[in-house]
Amino acid sequence: SKLPVPTLEDSRRRYVQAQQPFLNDKQFRRTTAFSHDFQHGLGRELHDMLIFQDQHSQHTSYISDIWLNSYLGRRNPPAFNMNVGLAFQPDPKAEYNDQLTRATNMTVSIIRFLRAFRTHTLEPEMLYLYPERTDTELFKKFIRWIPKSFVCQMATMFNAYPMDMSQNFRLFSTSRLPKFARDILLTDERAKHLLVLRNGNFYIFNILRSNGTMIQTSEIHANLKYILSDESPMPDFPLAYLTTEKRDTWAQLRQELLANGNQEALKKVETAIFSLCLDDLLVQDADHFTQIMLYGNGHNRWFDKSFNLILTNDGSAAINFEHSWGDVMTVLRFMKEVFQDSMKAPAIGPLEGPMATNASRAVKKLHFHLNDSLRAGITNARANYNAAVRTFSVKLVRFKEGKCFLKQEGVSPDAMIHLAFQMAFLGLCGQMVSSYEPCSTAAFKHGRTEVIRSTSIHTKKCSLAFQEPSKHSSQSHFPSQGFDRHLLALRILADSKKGYLPDIFLDSAYDQLNHSLIFSRHLSNPTLNFGASMPIVPDGFGITYLIQDDCIIFNVTSCSDYNIQDFIQSLKISLEKIIAVLKGKPITH
Repeated sequence: SKLPVPTLEDSRRRYVQAQQPFLNDKQFRRTTAFSHDFQHGLGRELHDMLIFQDQHSQHTSYISDIWLNSYLGRRNPPAFNMNVGLAFQPDPKAEYNDQLTRATNMTVSIIRFLRAFRTHTLEPEMLYLYPERTDTELFKKFIRWIPKSFVCQMATMFNAYPMDMSQNFRLFSTSRLPKFARDILLTDERAKHLLVLRNGNFYIFNILRSNGTMIQTSEIHANLKYILSDESPMPDFPLAYLTTEKRDTWAQLRQELLANGNQEALKKVETAIFSLCLDDLLVQDADHFTQIMLYGNGHNRWFDKSFNLILTNDGSAAINFEHSWGDVMTVLRFMKEVFQDSMKAPAIGPLEGPMATNASRAVKKLHFHLNDSLRAGITNARANYNAAVRTFSVKLVRFKEGKCFLKQEGVSPDAMIHLAFQMAFLGLCGQMVSSYEPCSTAAFKHGRTEVIRSTSIHTKKCSLAFQEPSKHSSQSHFPSQGFDRHLLALRILADSKKGYLPDIFLDSAYDQLNHSLIFSRHLSNPTLNFGASMPIVPDGFGITYLIQDDCIIFNVTSCSDYNIQDFIQSLKISLEKIIAVLKGKPITH
């Protein structure tokens, strides 16, 4: 079904509720007045425009193009702003975690997934509200007997909801191309080749035959072994640094690359099925692996690819993906399929030697012609990358209580975590801060994400009560429903159709609400070791968390002057206070 456009009244009411914790009485009256004028004035006209557009775009959702263009219009480097890192679990069979073995097996499993998607044999992605009843072979056999035109309605009756899978189209052979003002996405489904990066050098080989079938796994194994045995030094001017540069700068340099005779080589990079990054690095700990999967070393990633598969020297595996084309849910489903396939049906074993094949003929190393201007551009990009790395900090921590204890106490783990975030900031700087967590709307056609804004007047009271129990009391926590995407669509319509913005969007409170110091993601996937996201504002934190049976894993990133260790300590204290209350113990200060 289509993603419904919220009513203007609901979005206005939710917006005002979300503003209340951050404003004094005078500011709140002013913001309320602006929102009232908007609802009964220009907002009504803009909303009617949006409804009209939505009714005449049955093939997509009202937010799909708006959200895509919002991403593509951002001028900061995706590597330090939008790209997401997701670490696979190690293969349970330790001997299969050898770099060459695992790179071969995961590459083969990825191509199997690609083939299943393109031949329409990939099992639909489903959201099961009661998986014990419906995520079963019996239910799947039953649903196969239902005529296609009734499958969705029948599944919904059993609380099994088919998810939108249109983003899978951009998963392969896709790159984000830098352009002035706004980038574009390029997808070439005709591409047959894989891109491999090692030590800043670029290699390609055809992994699909002309009929679309995969080459022999022994050939893939031999080709990757050949690349790993190549002793070519890192180039003096590694081209991949350009994808870490600001987009307008990179757009100018890309034009120069094309004008300098690099059209074919660049096309091979940009249209490759995906990018496999073979790193000569040994993972030291979780923090080090987070750094590797988020920004690497700068020269061995093509950050504009839809995704990079990263394999370190010790066989640790991760995905870094560019965010404009798709969302975490799509990539997590893809990772689950790839991990399970590579584990259950590995293409090669750890003791197998590659077949005797002339890999030197199959593998082509790409060369780029660089003039003085391009060399200077790469040098500057490298310096900017190194400067960004120096400001970046990351810390992964495990909190000892998990899902089992919280369910036993009748407490939502997400609600507790978001309350703890606010308490942590209250303890650090004495104030509540705007928080932002994306929530998937993939249950709707071409759905992307909506924003969960968990900071409410209730969380404010509750946070203050934990700080000074004698002065405050609170018993409730209610996360808000979404309004952000609706208001974004109306704001863009006002700017494009009317040429000006109404007061609601010029209000300093609107900017303050959208300056989210806490950007969080709840990740849930059995094949996932952990994940990491960048902050969405320069002075904020990016936080991913996994809720496990016996613990909660937090991975916190920061590019600001805030001391990440101070925040983590404050978060830990906040969580301990909540747990103490749940256990009926006194709170210590």
